Amino acid sequence: MLLTLACGSLFFPGLFALCTWGLRRARPAWTDSDCVMISTRLVSSVQAVLATGSGIVIIRSCNDVITDRHWLAREYVWFLIPYMIYDSYAMYLCEWYRTGDQSRRQSLTTFQSFLSKNRLMITHHAVILFVLVPVAQLKQQHTLLYKVNGILTLTTFLCCRILLFPFMYWSYGQQQGLSLLQVPFNIPFYCNVANGFLIAPQIYWFSLLCKKATRLFDAPPARKDG
Repeated sequence: MLLTLACGSLFFPGLFALCTWGLRRARPAWTDSDCVMISTRLVSSVQAVLATGSGIVIIRSCNDVITDRHWLAREYVWFLIPYMIYDSYAMYLCEWYRTGDQSRRQSLTTFQSFLSKNRLMITHHAVILFVLVPVAQLKQQHTLLYKVNGILTLTTFLCCRILLFPFMYWSYGQQQGLSLLQVPFNIPFYCNVANGFLIAPQIYWFSLLCKKATRLFDAPPARKDG
């Protein structure tokens, strides 16, 4: 656990520093803001690839993705914690460079502006760090906190990964004066195909979450001997 945490603490900031240094040497005409922005996106892309790869390895290694456990699922959580902290700082650093004026007084204004513009992302990172990670590590599936966490996970997944698609169609319909059902027939066919490919795995993953939630709420709490 501590070794994984230390590796993540070195890997993400180190990769960011290496990318920034490399871009400054390879593209001397670029501003510091450009180098920092591109480096931040590169590190985020690497994290996304690592997370996706870990998910594929875990799924392929488990006979039952609902009940089986894999060491990588546990360890990657600890590897992810430093990324969340780094990413929060990197977002602020991008905002700091973007403003141009780097005086101490302006830094406070920049920080306030950063918090105002990125409330949702900061909340997302904070919830993962201080709520989801501790709950996931408790391994107390029958506690109220664990069940509340499960309900929040289902709700946010449904709203942000599935209902987002009909909302997107509805928003377009509002702009074009179309009903929700008319939108699919008034946009390019490839848009519907692309959205279908995107939402299909989301529905599948949501079904897995629902199955796990059903088992969690149906299973009686374990009795302690004595």
